[in-house]
Formats: sequence, C-alpha cells, structure tokens
Amino acid sequence: MDACYEIDDTTQILSPGLVVFREILEANLDRMLAIAGSPHRLRPHCKTHKMREVVQMQVARGITRHKAATFAEAEMLVSAGATDVFLAYSMVGPNIGRAVTFRQQFPETEFAVTADHGGSIEQLGAAMQTAGLSIDVLLDLDTGQHRTGVQVGEHAQQLYQQLVETPGIRPGGLHLYDGQNHQTELDARRTAVLDCWNQAAGFRDKLEAAGWPVPRIVAGGTGSFPIYATLEDDALQLSPGTCVFHDAGYGGMFPDLEFRPAALLLTRVISRPTPDRITLDLGYKAVASDPPADRRVVIPDLPDAKFVLQNEEHLVVETSLAENYQPGDCLLAIPRHVCPTSALHKQVDVISLGKLVDRWAVAARDRRLTI
Repeated sequence: MDACYEIDDTTQILSPGLVVFREILEANLDRMLAIAGSPHRLRPHCKTHKMREVVQMQVARGITRHKAATFAEAEMLVSAGATDVFLAYSMVGPNIGRAVTFRQQFPETEFAVTADHGGSIEQLGAAMQTAGLSIDVLLDLDTGQHRTGVQVGEHAQQLYQQLVETPGIRPGGLHLYDGQNHQTELDARRTAVLDCWNQAAGFRDKLEAAGWPVPRIVAGGTGSFPIYATLEDDALQLSPGTCVFHDAGYGGMFPDLEFRPAALLLTRVISRPTPDRITLDLGYKAVASDPPADRRVVIPDLPDAKFVLQNEEHLVVETSLAENYQPGDCLLAIPRHVCPTSALHKQVDVISLGKLVDRWAVAARDRRLTI
C-alpha cells in the first residue's frame, strides 16, 4: 500500500469503516479547482461525500455554488456555507411543498431545481405563487442517457416557454448531465461530450433569440468535467462530484483523470476458513453493491484477490497471500463506487499524516434533515 495511506494506530477505528485521508482529499479539491481555472466556474455535486466539512473546504477555496440531489443534501450545503444551491431533481409529490419550505427557510440562498414535464412545472409554479415566492427552474436536457430530461427540439422549446410564462417560476437555464459518456479513450469521450455541449449551446442560442433568458448551463459529471472545462462560455457551470473522493471505478474507466482515492474502507480479518482464504468484515452493508460482486472493491495489498463470496457482514477472499494474515489484521480497500458507499456510513474517520485526527458525520445520508 502506498505510504500516503499509512495509519499509525487503527485500534480506535471500528471496522468496517470509511476512512478519509485528508491530504489526498485536499489535493483532489485543488486539482478540481486547477482544472476549472476559477472557483466561479464550479458547481460541484455533493452526492459523493454528503459531509459539511468537505463543503467547508470547498467554500474556503471560493466555491460557493453547489449541486445536490436531495433536500437533505441541499440543507447540508447551506449549513456548511454554500450560498447558491442547485437541486438537480424534478419536484413531484411532497417535494413541491418542501421546495416552498426551503425557499421560506433560506430566503437569502439562491435556489434552483430542474423540470422536464409540463405538469410538474404547473404544480410547482402554483405552489410558489400561493406562497408568494418564486423559484429558478432549469430545463433538464436529455442528450443520450435517457434517464430524465427532454431532447432538444420543439417540445423542449415549448417547456422552456412554459418556464418563462408560469407565475412563481423564473427560467433558470439548462441542465445537461451526460452520464452516458463513459468512454475510456479520451478522444472518443471528448467527441461525445462536445456533441452534447453543442446540442445544449445551440438550443440556448435559439432560446435567447426568442428573447428568453438562459442564465446558466450546468453541465457534466466527473468524467466529462475536464473536457467541459476547456470551453469558454460565461453561462457554463461545471459540476464534477466523484473526483472529490475518487474511486476504483472511475480510476479504471477514466485513467486520464489525475485524482487519487481519498476515502477507503478499513476492514479486518475475522476468519481463516481455509489455507488460501481470509474472511473480512466487509459485507455489502458497508460497500456499494451496485457493481458486480467480484468487483466491488480493490484491495491493493492483495493484488491476486479473488472475491468468492460476499454477504451482509462478510467478504471471503481467496489469495495466495492468505498465510500472511490472521484474525484482527487490518486491510484497506478502495470502493469501486464511492458515492453510495459513503451513504452506508454514519461517520468517517479522518486521517492526517498517519494520525486519526477527527470524525465527520455523513450528514446528508438520510432523506430528511429538518425540511
């Protein structure tokens, strides 16, 4: 294991536990800022970490615009010093009322959401108008992922016109998340990302020609972030997320990204069931289980590890190095998908220069804080 991941004393760290290496985290934040070129171009997504302390590090670097996926995350962002919050989610059901409450509770915070359906726009506008409020709404564009959003065209233009004309709503611009762009080869990814951007930028120009304001285009995720960052456009806001902690999945998929894993899982050997197997306390209640079972973590100190069984509280590993480990021994594992992994932990242990220096709450892991 690289020396930067050394922990002098693990006796006070419960396992399985998420451990954040502060110097690596700060280097990732600085790298993110260097790629963007200015804090004012950034609107990082907090979904990966969900922690006030990370947001405070970003705010201290001048990054005041932030992105969220839940109201808990949005509320956490405000409590940590963010002054401009974009909840990149369409408001339906109880979230319409929660949007009203959020605007009432944080009137000094710039707040925006997304929409991609006329009925949702109408209901949100009516709720805001009844409360004597207004809210920025970004039209969510679908450039190929087909998860949410609308494709550029006549229907999208009609929806944006509805944003312009609906009382209680201010047209906030466009949201472009190109999560379909997972091309490992950089030139292929660049071509795909720029195609998405050209769709959005061309549509923006058409909307502005109609006399409608398009104050911002929030674009991209971690994989496309460095490509969008090369573009010069005053409306463009960059929204990487995973790069703050980074993980094994993005490390393998995007080898051009110069970030390092900052949040690792500390796990202990709990059994030696056979001469070539060790059992760890790293079940799928502690690490994201959306990757395939044999690829949920990478254990650097066990390069030949074969993951033969994982249950709620156990991970059975087959390795030629099994004889080197006894029950109680510690290992560090890099999660393949860190975003849902962090949500499985109530707190993280923070390591600085090999020492346990702090514990941070994963404050926005729940669906509700107070709103």
